[in-house]
Amino acid sequence: MLKIIKNFTLNTLFPISCLACGQADVWLCQKCLAKIVVLPFQVCPYCEKIETPAGAICLRCKARLLRKDSLIPLDNLVIATSYKHHDIPRLVHTFKYNFVPDLGHPLAQLIAKAILNNHLPLPDFIIPVPLHPRRARWRGFNQAEILARNLSSDLSLGLPIPVLTDTVIRKKFTPPQMNIKNYGERKKNMQNSFALSKSVSTDNLSLRNKKILLIDDISTTGSTLLECAKVLKAAGAKKVYGAVIARQEIP
Repeated sequence: MLKIIKNFTLNTLFPISCLACGQADVWLCQKCLAKIVVLPFQVCPYCEKIETPAGAICLRCKARLLRKDSLIPLDNLVIATSYKHHDIPRLVHTFKYNFVPDLGHPLAQLIAKAILNNHLPLPDFIIPVPLHPRRARWRGFNQAEILARNLSSDLSLGLPIPVLTDTVIRKKFTPPQMNIKNYGERKKNMQNSFALSKSVSTDNLSLRNKKILLIDDISTTGSTLLECAKVLKAAGAKKVYGAVIARQEIP
């Protein structure tokens, strides 16, 4: 009863309507969702220049990384749509900063469509990029986790893909990436920000030889996904794929 009263009060004071066309009682109607075009091609997640199948690392970047290290953190990165689409910035901003978790479902549908269109292998686990506990308490939810839980059932017609929320932790409280306008500073901001949770060993959860799908809302430099992927590859993951709604480009 309290929930009904709360929802009635909120709907009266702040009526829900499609952010694109204004249709009542829905944040993004199916007609407007269908108008958001999924990208027809993907590029290398490292150089961001060479078109590759399913956003795989290009041969040039692969050779360069292998000269520096024996591990390639992120094997693929699938970008669902363009950030330049006039509805995407507003949808993502409302989702994250106006605290509207219901938008996670249609936005996850965009990611799922891009993953399936690019024939990315189904993962063993889905892992949302974690928030620092301080930011999680302030926001009240992790937008990446909401996307991941929707994708769990959207990607597989059978059993839902397990979503692991306590595998990787954010150990550093960093300034929000959106507040940093310099490309290089954004990359530095995320260095060594993540670690493997102690619960992984206590729960006997093995990542060895597993395929992991990392989920976040927006990618800019890709450094957040790369830093998470490093932790997972060091723990023995066979493949780490990333998927996001869109890439926000900055100089």
